[in-house]
Amino acid sequence: MDNQIKALIIDDEELARELVKNYIKDIGEITLIGECSNGFEGIKAIQELKPDLVFLDIQMPKLNGFEMLELLDETPEVIFITAHNQYAINAFEMNAVDYLLKPYSSERLVSAIQKAIEKIKNREDKTGNIQKLIRQPLAEKLERVVVKTGSKIKVIPVNKINYLEAQDDYVMLYTDEGKHLKQATMSYFEENLDNTIFIRIHRSYIVKIDQVIQLEPYSKDNYAAKLKNGVTLKVSKSGLKNLKEKLHF
Repeated sequence: MDNQIKALIIDDEELARELVKNYIKDIGEITLIGECSNGFEGIKAIQELKPDLVFLDIQMPKLNGFEMLELLDETPEVIFITAHNQYAINAFEMNAVDYLLKPYSSERLVSAIQKAIEKIKNREDKTGNIQKLIRQPLAEKLERVVVKTGSKIKVIPVNKINYLEAQDDYVMLYTDEGKHLKQATMSYFEENLDNTIFIRIHRSYIVKIDQVIQLEPYSKDNYAAKLKNGVTLKVSKSGLKNLKEKLHF
């Protein structure tokens, strides 16, 4: 195996990227193969350049660091470098090498890199860790969902979602523009969507409350929710109780 560790920097701040480059320039085991200023560039670079190690910011516009990693089929080792300490638990759930808070010293970065070198020598697939992450409760309610179809990536604001439907190990998100398949669980969305805006009405459905215009009986003791777009969804007994409370029926 080549002893050189191929590294990539992904950070929207140019000064932050320059600092990493300055700190690692004298580390003989590290070869810098590229730098990116956003998550979309980062995904493309990781897929094309296949780095061993990524220095990754979390809070970036359009696509944050977690969302970016979630869309990768194969994940390199990651050292998170961020100004925000509230994401540390999620980062280590992903089996990150280290989590550096800005500002940090060169010694702190070198220590993280040495950990990375050891992990790369004993590399194991971490894709499962990334998927576990998207099943964990988040510190803040979801504001957007990132989906990938082939090579296309789409960021969907949750306020554009009309309802969600369980489909085995996936969830289908329905918007006015179309539908999008996401590898996640209904429980994940139930826990992380704002429950003043979304409600689970059935084991297979979560609906945006303001989309419901009518409750209709379709058999004895069974109801369905009619949405603004004309779609009708089954409602369970517990879902019916929750809906009546929310809609004051």
